[in-house]
Amino acid sequence: MSLTVAQLMEKMPAAFMPEKAAGLDAVIQFKFTGAEAGEWYAVIKDGKVDVSKGEHASPKMTLTADSSDYVKIFTGELDGMQAFMQGKLKLAGDLNLAMKLTQMFKIK
Repeated sequence: MSLTVAQLMEKMPAAFMPEKAAGLDAVIQFKFTGAEAGEWYAVIKDGKVDVSKGEHASPKMTLTADSSDYVKIFTGELDGMQAFMQGKLKLAGDLNLAMKLTQMFKIK
């Protein structure tokens, strides 16, 4: 059974590796299109991540992707950099944060 975006977002705090985000204070906005269209955001601060549904007023970075592509990226079925190069993943704001994002969470 494949994961849904909602399940994936709920699992983010448990997959978070605080040692990889030392000193980071950032908000990442997720905008999903496709089958599970919706908005979520993650607040990374003080070695913790809090995920909420909705739109944040001032995210440091915005990630836009089709919901099914995002699930594939997060589970390792689709390489994030390839998805970005193919236009399946769009980023706005702090692109360095996008690179760190893949290192801050252990996949699976």
